[in-house]
Amino acid sequence: MPDRFPEFRLGTVPATSFTATLTERRGDAVERIPVPQRLVDWLAEYGLVVASCTPAQLERARKLREAIHTALTAAAVGDVLPSSAVRVINDFSTHGRASAFLTAGNEREWRLGPDSRVEDALSVIAADAIAILAGERSGRLALCASPTCRAAFFDSSQSRTRKWCEMNTCGNRQKKARFLAGKAAVRGPEHTGA
Repeated sequence: MPDRFPEFRLGTVPATSFTATLTERRGDAVERIPVPQRLVDWLAEYGLVVASCTPAQLERARKLREAIHTALTAAAVGDVLPSSAVRVINDFSTHGRASAFLTAGNEREWRLGPDSRVEDALSVIAADAIAILAGERSGRLALCASPTCRAAFFDSSQSRTRKWCEMNTCGNRQKKARFLAGKAAVRGPEHTGA
């Protein structure tokens, strides 16, 4: 894929990673699946291989993404899940053809058939969101501490105190800002141009 597209933020949890296909939601938003082929590429990263994607399917995928983000955000702060978001997630979950298989490592793996469509892959992502929202995963649902990001992520660290969706991006950006603010405070206003 050409370098003109932003890199994916891939994690181990498909539903939260899917919401990360739109980042910096409270700043200069970055769309990581701007064209149908990028959705095909993203799905393949999670073993959900589909042959193609239409613009209409991409729009439906974005609708699911936003419903999952809305529901995960509400759950992370302890609010009631918006019924409209739950309805969208449930709808997508029931409209796909995917099969769960048990791997040699005793883990569930989703598989799509050779003639699978985008809707089949999206049903897997919706089912993953349902598992998170139903409390079936071990860990803590949290929101990124970055004021421009606020991405929902699943914290499965031992301490359950992770603050950033990704340390390499949001965490480093915030640490750098604190460092620079500390340096400016030590130098005083005469060095800041104030």
